[in-house]
Amino acid sequence: MTESVHSEAQAPAKTDVFGFLARFAPLIFLIVLMTGFAIGEPRFLTPLNLFNILRQVSIYGLLAVGMTFVILTAGIDLSIGSLVAFAGLVAAAVSKGGVSNRFTVGAGQEAASYGWYLAALAAIGVGLAGGFLQGFAITRLKVPPFVVTLGGMSAFRGGALLFAAGGPISGFEPNFVWMGQGRVLGEVPVPVVIFVAFAVLAHVVLRYTRYGRQIYAVGGNPEAARLSGLNVRAVITSVYVIMGFFAGLGAFVLAARLNSAEAVAGTGYELTVIASVVIGGTSLFGGVGTIFGTVIGTILIGVLLNGLVLMNVSAYVQQIIIGIIIVLAVAFDTFAKSRRRVG
Repeated sequence: MTESVHSEAQAPAKTDVFGFLARFAPLIFLIVLMTGFAIGEPRFLTPLNLFNILRQVSIYGLLAVGMTFVILTAGIDLSIGSLVAFAGLVAAAVSKGGVSNRFTVGAGQEAASYGWYLAALAAIGVGLAGGFLQGFAITRLKVPPFVVTLGGMSAFRGGALLFAAGGPISGFEPNFVWMGQGRVLGEVPVPVVIFVAFAVLAHVVLRYTRYGRQIYAVGGNPEAARLSGLNVRAVITSVYVIMGFFAGLGAFVLAARLNSAEAVAGTGYELTVIASVVIGGTSLFGGVGTIFGTVIGTILIGVLLNGLVLMNVSAYVQQIIIGIIIVLAVAFDTFAKSRRRVG
């Protein structure tokens, strides 16, 4: 009897291959993907192209960071593309010196501008207000997040179309444009710096603060969280406010990068952003996920699209591939959840 117990204690622990893959699959896939594109297309690994990928994904990345907070609570936000358009137009109008001057171009525009910082605050303010309204409707009116944000998608897009009056707002002062087109340290685009800075901040909040633990608790089991004394309504509302903040910030950076804001901006962003978060390992069931995974998922999609473009793959085929990857990522997440239950 003693010998059998001793032999069991000495038996080596089984390697959890599935657990390893579940944790590092996005990063492994990213490395394999980059290796494949580097072999198939020599231009892929040039510094110019790599910085171009990071610049392209920076807007999606900011939105994906905010979406991670929402999905961790088992929520969803389908309105972000429309909110980006609306917030971007407001920021553009502030930069131009007010609603009455929003369509004027030419000399004197820099003097009329209220400044890039007020434009940024205006965009973020619109995003915060939109996020709060949706969070309020979800928690107080008991309307499912899918329905609320679907309505928000339509409402914010309508607001953007009304505000734009059928035309784009363009021609901003240089300091505004620099926030989207400038570079620091020689070659690093400013949008990439903004994305990385806020991703690091979000990572710290989720991993090392009490608030971050509350988000995971609410996403994992909201009823247990409520019985433990957590204000579940406040936590859920707050994640939509955070999503609104990132939508406003992303809108400002997008308008600065394009030197233009229009009502159709952000169309289809929902798909790419949600795909980035899910591919990065955040569970649609809530309670599981990291900002690091979201960043990897965002870069993975950017690498995939960039590599396919370099290899002259049709844009239609690109959409098909992304759709298939999303389905596979969710299927993998469902399988992983069932394995955790069995374990």
